[in-house]
Amino acid sequence: MKLRGAIFDMDGTVVEVPYDWKQIKEELMTQGKPILSHIQSLSEPEKSTKWNILERHEREATQKAVLKPGMGDFLRFIKARGLKTALVTNNSRKNVEHILEKFSLDFDFILSRERGLWKPSGAPFSAVLKALDLHTEECCVIGDTFFDIEAAKEAGIHHIFILNEDKEKFAGTQAKIFATVQELKKHIEALL
Repeated sequence: MKLRGAIFDMDGTVVEVPYDWKQIKEELMTQGKPILSHIQSLSEPEKSTKWNILERHEREATQKAVLKPGMGDFLRFIKARGLKTALVTNNSRKNVEHILEKFSLDFDFILSRERGLWKPSGAPFSAVLKALDLHTEECCVIGDTFFDIEAAKEAGIHHIFILNEDKEKFAGTQAKIFATVQELKKHIEALL
């Protein structure tokens, strides 16, 4: 079946963002848990304090974001071929809007963390499939982390493409790994 849709991650995929995840996790004292789940599990006033810390780090990093090389052309290529596009991120809607405006990006559907659906759960991707009337076999996920792979697998999406130069890091996963957006574009062309 031909591809009809593409779900994109934002940070690290569409844009390169200078996060220091180690420092952020230490400051939030996540104890190895995913950041959003950790914060959500806290009681007030600690929960609000930790949200403020995370949002400060995100805001600072988002201001420094740059569009991944080739991504603007790739998104235009995808749209020109008639694919529906979605942006799914664990980041905030405010930061998403900043990125969309800064780089003049457009997606058919956007899902940020305010919806309460976070990766690595497959729920955000399932919501996209429903909203865009897509079947799992006609959609791909384009991300950069294990969270994207886990979420795609849980949602039943088999076309999983990871943009990362470290192919060894993802060895043994069902994802196809691409070092550049240009390599990914060549692969996608064959699926259209």
